[in-house]
Amino acid sequence: MSAEATNPATPGPVTPATPRRRSLPRIDLRRLGRAALLGSASRGRLPDAISHVVEVHRAHHPDADLEPLHRAYVLAESSHRGQMRKSGEPYITHPLAVTLILAELGAETTALTASLLHDTVEDTDVTLDQVGEEFGAEVRYLVDGVTKLEKVDYGAAAEPETFRKMLVATGNDVRVMSIKLADRLHNMRTLGVMRPEKQARIAKVTRDVLIPLAERLGVQALKTELEDLVFAILHPEEYAHTRELIAGNAAQETDPLAEFADVMRTVLREAGIQAEVLIRPRHFVSVHRVSRKRGRLRGCDFGRLLVLVNEDADCYAVLGELHTCMTPVVSEFKDFIAVPKFNLYQSLHTAVAREDGQVAEVLIRTHQMHKVAEAGVIALGNPYTASADEQSGQGAPADGERVDPTRPGWLSRLLDWQEAASDPDTFWSTLREDLAQDREITVYRPDGGALGLPEGATCVDAAYAQYGEDAHACIGARVNGRLATLSTVLRDGDTVQLLMGQDPASEPSREWLEHAHTPAARIAIQRWLTTHPAPAEDAAAEPAAGPAETAPPARRSAADTAPADPSAPRPGAAITVVDRPDATVRLAGCCTPVPLDEVTGFSVRGGVVTVHRVECAAVARMAEAGREEVAVRWGDTTGCRVTLVAESFGRPHLLADLTEAMALEGAEIVSATVEPPSQQRVRHTYTVQLPDAAHLPALLRAMRNVPGVYDVGRAQHHAAASSGTR
Repeated sequence: MSAEATNPATPGPVTPATPRRRSLPRIDLRRLGRAALLGSASRGRLPDAISHVVEVHRAHHPDADLEPLHRAYVLAESSHRGQMRKSGEPYITHPLAVTLILAELGAETTALTASLLHDTVEDTDVTLDQVGEEFGAEVRYLVDGVTKLEKVDYGAAAEPETFRKMLVATGNDVRVMSIKLADRLHNMRTLGVMRPEKQARIAKVTRDVLIPLAERLGVQALKTELEDLVFAILHPEEYAHTRELIAGNAAQETDPLAEFADVMRTVLREAGIQAEVLIRPRHFVSVHRVSRKRGRLRGCDFGRLLVLVNEDADCYAVLGELHTCMTPVVSEFKDFIAVPKFNLYQSLHTAVAREDGQVAEVLIRTHQMHKVAEAGVIALGNPYTASADEQSGQGAPADGERVDPTRPGWLSRLLDWQEAASDPDTFWSTLREDLAQDREITVYRPDGGALGLPEGATCVDAAYAQYGEDAHACIGARVNGRLATLSTVLRDGDTVQLLMGQDPASEPSREWLEHAHTPAARIAIQRWLTTHPAPAEDAAAEPAAGPAETAPPARRSAADTAPADPSAPRPGAAITVVDRPDATVRLAGCCTPVPLDEVTGFSVRGGVVTVHRVECAAVARMAEAGREEVAVRWGDTTGCRVTLVAESFGRPHLLADLTEAMALEGAEIVSATVEPPSQQRVRHTYTVQLPDAAHLPALLRAMRNVPGVYDVGRAQHHAAASSGTR
């Protein structure tokens, strides 16, 4: 852990954004984040970190039992003794830093105890049983939840399966993810000692998975700092420009935000409203977004004003006074107190203008709302501690079930669909897509029940959210009393009545994949289609491979729409059937085998032999259907045609850069399709001819290295590929 990250005496570049009690020397997370990014004028010695953790913890929980913290520190320090971080610091500085981050956010004692021990089971001889015996079942559960799975046991699937394990554990105790977020924040602060390529890989996972999770859990203090650290690594030029803008604004002699703040204090004091008016500087990513949206920035664009009051009613009183005595920008008003965000966030948003055109954005909230806005679920402490009423036997939940305020709809849905995504790659890609959907809506059933769905969800999604796989029998819907198609996009507050068929043999349509927005719906539909192939497809549901074969009606891939190339080698030319050298061979489109892949063949109609990769899901289905398996092997030809799918963020000139990278690797592009952007992400499908299949890994690496591209892989069968774009 760096000195800047722990020493409260280190000067920070910006004014603290949150109010502090003068008598308590507490560290401001935002200042620490800026110090990590901007650098520090000096490096002091590390403080007595555990004493500081205790001091900060007491500020939030004066009556906390501190004995477990001391025992956890002794165990962590002794077990990590002799271990060093790559930065050269003793390893114990890392769990101490993670614990300090959580203590600043107000985490309770059990979470802090587990955070001190979070790496002991993974990196030392300490066992989970020992943790449980010494500190109890709750601490054991939290430590187990954040302990990584071994690469020796899981190979390339270790990272996605570790995240799956953490998410499942979070479903039972949200403090697991709180510790993981703090752990990643400290690792990101000290990432400079890693190789650039490893920095980029960790930053991408942080961007795609952990930052969205921090947003959904409402932990804005961690989310904003993680965003800035990722921004500095993945976009260094834009980050440097943004840093110059912030430094240039700080050097200005006058500060219009400070002038606005003085006027507001006067207005509220004269109205008899007790309130604090603070200036909240925008973080780097926020300044960058505003500059892209507005062009040239003015002084008020570099921050917002925060008004803190004691009661909910005072928030509306402040709003009334500001709108009466200053010039409001009505279009900027939002009420997140009456209608909180799905991540617990509550606040009033407005903006006021003055004659010179400067506009100041204003946030109005209570002190408690502000605590929750910064710390999210961490501010709830231990949500599973019985209340006074429950301890006295009054108001206890029915059937012994505990009320969990940290189990929002998005988390329940995620835990449901991950059970159906047994393949690690499917889980990993679907998780990233799911987390990219950052807004929720609520729709209502006719019986008064509610369904939480992501923004953009359709009646198809509502059907699978309500009925699970029984939704295969859905035949229609009524939205707000009117008949609607299953493709109808739902709005927040809609009433949805799903019309179910009575035929037990009812089946979903392939077209539903075009309208399924949630992972639960896509996975359920795709699983049914995989196990119930259409008769029109060649025997036992093998997808088409050659240019003359027919794709499923839901979507045609680039390989299917490409015109036949007379000069191209016959699809199966590189394959030899061991006992039938003259047999007609087709390479299966579901797994797109290429030379060097381990393959097997099946005899289908007309004496044709279709060739699959041995790990292809269709192999098991065809074997179960009684198809004759035949031995095949690759011949001397090493050239191949393969379909690749690239996923990227939208940006200018991306297509040109991507195709240029492919050409430099010797890939001849036979056909290409680029789907319309969705959620600012773009899906590209390319069918390419390679002179040597051994060049395929290098081609994939070159495509992944193009800025903006975050995933490239071999195409799967068409329905699965389609579902993966949602």
